Amino acid sequence: MTGQWPAREPRKAHTTQPPRPARQPPLAQPVQGAQVVARIALLLRLVGRNPSGTPLAEIVRDSGLTRPTVHRLLTSLAAEGLLDHDAARHTWHYGPEVFVMGTVAAARYPIEELARPSLVRLAEETGESAFLSIRRGAETVCLLREEGSFPIRSFVLHEGVRFPLGVASAGMAILAYLPDAEVDALLADTGLGETETIAARWGAQHSPASIRANLERTRVTGYAVNPGLILEGSWGMGAAIFDRSGRPGWALSLTGIEPRFKPERQKVLGQLLLDEASRITQTLQRPPLT
Repeated sequence: MTGQWPAREPRKAHTTQPPRPARQPPLAQPVQGAQVVARIALLLRLVGRNPSGTPLAEIVRDSGLTRPTVHRLLTSLAAEGLLDHDAARHTWHYGPEVFVMGTVAAARYPIEELARPSLVRLAEETGESAFLSIRRGAETVCLLREEGSFPIRSFVLHEGVRFPLGVASAGMAILAYLPDAEVDALLADTGLGETETIAARWGAQHSPASIRANLERTRVTGYAVNPGLILEGSWGMGAAIFDRSGRPGWALSLTGIEPRFKPERQKVLGQLLLDEASRITQTLQRPPLT
């Protein structure tokens, strides 16, 4: 496998015949309760960031909502089985209903089944920890982890953790193959609040200029490198997986300590990532059986 990825082409304009006046749908009306739904979705994402539980103060801080509002919504979600509250640790966790929903939804998204063998091979061949992440809007979410045999590990990445696109190697690998206009929009809209930028949250090494420079390096090699930008000494590398339409929707990555990611070894690790990402991409892009 060559590890070559599709060229980034501008989106084609589609022309359609305008509908007849008699068939025009009514003007869209504001959806009642949409704000509540958006808040609930936000809180569920925030709770899921940490498998060991998320304290109320952290949820309040990152949601931008008032403490009474957050507590009321969390309590309501717990009553429905979507969340659990650990009274001893004062943390919030996903509840049993989320597990049930995830189990049902998994049948529609076979990416984890396809990626697991690749993660096992990467971990066995490199000794590093291997991961599968998925793009969700302006973020990546880690879905799967396979431990490597090397005794010293990096724990920056774990199942459920979220990073803005462009921060971790998985997000960098995905961002590098999005259209330029979409990259510009994502870097302009940080998703971190009106006053907080990616650089303010993650450090000056994540300024738009620094991210763009890393994107260019990623497009040259095909794989992304995170040289300890999130946590000093903790390195990562990632390669994008493409869906049937040729868009990057997932990424494989490897993480470990800096001495394990010397320049000469980066080429070996990068090619392994590209090979496995290409293997999954080809499987996803096969025509469905009829």
